[in-house]
Amino acid sequence: MAYPISSSSSGNNVNYTTNPTYAGTFIPAVWSAKLNAKFYAASVFGDISNTDWQGDISGMGDKVTINLAPTLTVSNYVAGTALSYQVPVPSTLDLLIDKGKYFAFNVNDVLEYQSKPNLIDMFSTDAAEQMRIAIDSTVVYNTFYGSDAANRGVTAGKNSASYNLGSDAVPITLTPALALQKILELSSVLDEQNVPDAGRWLVLDPYTRAMLMQSNLSQAQFMGDTTSMVRNGKIGSIDRFTVYVSNQLPKGAASAAAWISGDGSENAIASGASGVKRRAIIAGHKSAITFASQITKMETVRNPNDFGDFIRSLNVFGYKVVKPESLATLIVV
Repeated sequence: MAYPISSSSSGNNVNYTTNPTYAGTFIPAVWSAKLNAKFYAASVFGDISNTDWQGDISGMGDKVTINLAPTLTVSNYVAGTALSYQVPVPSTLDLLIDKGKYFAFNVNDVLEYQSKPNLIDMFSTDAAEQMRIAIDSTVVYNTFYGSDAANRGVTAGKNSASYNLGSDAVPITLTPALALQKILELSSVLDEQNVPDAGRWLVLDPYTRAMLMQSNLSQAQFMGDTTSMVRNGKIGSIDRFTVYVSNQLPKGAASAAAWISGDGSENAIASGASGVKRRAIIAGHKSAITFASQITKMETVRNPNDFGDFIRSLNVFGYKVVKPESLATLIVV
């Protein structure tokens, strides 16, 4: 409430009164220049995919044509016989930049004036982090099941067909002892596809990581190290895999084939997150998935209807499994 002020003068003394009479204690507001830090989900896709063709895009709707190396035939040589020349057949893949995500917000001049932190910078930073997480979850969800048929299922293994990596119908019931065994089987499945050792990665959910910490992996002597992994909290690498932990991996209800993305935005099923039990664990090589992303717009526009600024940004991206043989999937409960 506003209080009208009246005054009366007597000599050099001026008396001020309020109408109505103010009763209470005035508590001034103090605006802090410090910000309360916010926690964000970890993003792993930038580390596990390749971005070889990212520089070739400029906007949404672009198409990048990827040339694939042909497979040449090696023949036996017999002295005196004519050589047989193979004509390599060109092969290509198209990477479509057909996805886009944006953020848009309004910063009022009055709020900006009253706040010591720069609201535009604060909001922009948060929006950028949220966009990164949303893209990460979308891409992981839409590529995790793109592995070669020989690299998943109950008879995985291109040559042996002897590894059980679980399926939608019969997922693996994981235990601490079994967790390490299945990681080694993922590695063997990639070996049977001649996937290079350098550049391999493994993405686990937090619950599976906790299981690993209860296995022999937690013992320093098992890893040939002087410090227990339980004490330093570092997974590092396991059998040529660089290991990442992310809660953006797809999840699924125990009795349904549908999956839910890490942030719940993709293919949500009726039971929602409360019924989630199945988990997807993915392993692969950086050659398996290609990803291209570009922030094509970042604009500040004055609000025509108020005193303030409109801030908006558009990020276009595309992704594709280009080497299915370099990707493996484990389905567990």
